[in-house]
Amino acid sequence: MFCRHFCFLSLCLFLPTHRRCSLGHIPDSHRGNTASLPGFENLTMGYNKYLRPYFGGEPVQIAMSMDIASISSISESDMDYTATIYLRQRWTDPRLVFHGNKSFTLDARLVELLWVPDTYIVESKKSFLHDVTVGNRLIRLFSNGTILYALRITTTVACNMDLSKYPMDTQTCRLQLESWGYDENDVVFTWLRGNDSVHGIEKLRLSQYTVERYHTLVSKSQQETAGSYPRLILQFELRRNVLYFILETYVPSTLLVMLSWVSFWITLDSVPARTCIGVTTVLSMTTLMIGSRSSLSKTNCFIKAIDVYLGICFSFIFGALVEYAVAHYSSSQKCAAKAPQEGPANELSKEMEEVNITNILNSSITSYKRKISFTSIEISSDNVNCSGLTMKTHEKIKCVLRNKMHRIIGYFTIQNPSNVDHYSKLLFPLFFMLVNVFYWAYYLYF
Repeated sequence: MFCRHFCFLSLCLFLPTHRRCSLGHIPDSHRGNTASLPGFENLTMGYNKYLRPYFGGEPVQIAMSMDIASISSISESDMDYTATIYLRQRWTDPRLVFHGNKSFTLDARLVELLWVPDTYIVESKKSFLHDVTVGNRLIRLFSNGTILYALRITTTVACNMDLSKYPMDTQTCRLQLESWGYDENDVVFTWLRGNDSVHGIEKLRLSQYTVERYHTLVSKSQQETAGSYPRLILQFELRRNVLYFILETYVPSTLLVMLSWVSFWITLDSVPARTCIGVTTVLSMTTLMIGSRSSLSKTNCFIKAIDVYLGICFSFIFGALVEYAVAHYSSSQKCAAKAPQEGPANELSKEMEEVNITNILNSSITSYKRKISFTSIEISSDNVNCSGLTMKTHEKIKCVLRNKMHRIIGYFTIQNPSNVDHYSKLLFPLFFMLVNVFYWAYYLYF
């Protein structure tokens, strides 16, 4: 009996105006078979769906609640997320009051004959209403005129992300609901039960994120020409799961740095072995850096935490390769200096034997005259005294600069090339551990 009368309600609402009937009055053709429903008289007579409830008076109070069915994807490159939600809106329309204490679920197609709020999702890139097998909408009518209107929506919403601490970041995203055409003088949005108005978000299982917390807000959007519009905000925080990135990127890069230290235990004479280790680790680190950035190709403008760490590791690996080049060059120079020069020594001794007495006398007289002219100048093998009175100004400047250059070169001259590897075995791991302490402390706690 109940279903029969609601089928008749649908029939009445879809009839033309001149044939429309009230719920309490049944056409004569059905009067013999169906009894009227007391209290439903004239329910739809004179109803205008283009006018809001309380038109010209107080604003309509619209209470909302939602269930988060899923968040299918969160894109860092596009900076958005896709969610499927069940949105429920509840308001009271005094034109639909009827007698009794029951509620009735109506056909969803009747929503075309009723006034509904013009709610839209702020910052939505694309959205659609599910329509399999019919449009996923629900209309429930209560005796006091309260209407429950529910929708199943899938939407892609923009979410501004700060990726400076990626992959140890926490992102804050929003889902905002606002009235499109009615300002606060016509419509007032409220959450039905505060934070308890949102369900399902705490049960979500995402691939890279964990929902830390969420809360609801009531706000208003100010528009200079159109006024103030009511807005409801659901704000939730997502913390990225860093374990995957530790196993995928941080551990391999750290192992490559440690592999570059193996060359410190190989002798300087093993040129192919040490060169092979250095070049291989540099190329492997470069490949790892390119692979880590390929997944975020559209966000390369950010200097992320993972980029900083990979840059540190690459610097240590490249430093190990440069260390071998310096040590090998110093060793080669030292060996060249110690090599016996037998050929030039023999030629010099032969020339000394062939020098006659005249040449010796000439050279002695020349050196004596030079000593008389430059008595104030003392020349040593490594250092020159530039305080002579007979020297010109530019000569003194050249002399001072030459002395300083000899001292600077002496500071950087490696006396024992084997000590380069000895100190590197200690300094490279020590500095790398120190840098890691500062790195993890900064990105995890600041």
